[in-house]
Amino acid sequence: MEKSTQLSNFNYYLRIERKMSPNTVASYCSDVSDFSSFCSGNPARATSEDVTEYLKARSEELSKRSQARVLSSLRSFFDWTVLEGLRPDNPCDNVDSPKLGKYLPEVLSVEEVDAIISSVDCSTPKGIRDKAILETLYGSGLRVSEAVSLRISDLYLNEGFLRIIGKGDKQRIVPIGGSEADAIEAYLAVREFPAGPEYDDILFLNRFGKSLSRVSMFKMIKEQAIAAGVFKNISPHTFRHSFATHLIENGADLRAVQEMLGHESILTTEIYTHIDSSTWQAAVLEHHPRK
Repeated sequence: MEKSTQLSNFNYYLRIERKMSPNTVASYCSDVSDFSSFCSGNPARATSEDVTEYLKARSEELSKRSQARVLSSLRSFFDWTVLEGLRPDNPCDNVDSPKLGKYLPEVLSVEEVDAIISSVDCSTPKGIRDKAILETLYGSGLRVSEAVSLRISDLYLNEGFLRIIGKGDKQRIVPIGGSEADAIEAYLAVREFPAGPEYDDILFLNRFGKSLSRVSMFKMIKEQAIAAGVFKNISPHTFRHSFATHLIENGADLRAVQEMLGHESILTTEIYTHIDSSTWQAAVLEHHPRK
């Protein structure tokens, strides 16, 4: 089987059988394509040594976390080759994953979140939309992909919840607060006219009446943070991290937060308990009598 055919079939396997998101599929296929170029031969016949050499060759440009992601992509690819009968084993089974330190995502304080949202100029339709986006990212802890794809038919403002289609097309119900609901209602009153019927149900539109992109949302948030005088390295995901952290700091049940965020495993949610711990640890060290 030719490399191009392998990659095409692997893409189909990820999308249809594994039901992975388009972004994950694109990332996995890109990693496999780069590995194929490195191998120059048939990637399905690669050895553990080939995988190790590839990771070593890219170690300077990729962080350990990125190396682990690449290894995960290759492991999935070779799992697929085994399923297809293209080889008897997975060479990644003999490759050690890079050891990762505990990752603590950047988190905003409640005051910083308020400052960013309050800094939006709501005298224009764009500003009203941007405030609704920020309120939704923080108020419901959405992933950026979930916010971009959020549909009007997913809104149940009177009932006080959103229906979210998350990773793997899994649905979850997320409650919303009054400020978030008010911001969305204000935006719906000035929402751009859809450019076509395919955009009729998409909530957040750009000035051309088409779906707002992830990049546009990222850029807006960076610019709004600077306007508010917040100079942390933030992204749309920072609002999700902050939402979860603030819930746990206020005593929310870890299982409830897991459900809200749509985490497959509660171990993923537990990272936010570490963030909370880091806050008081820093305070203790700052005022420690023996510092």
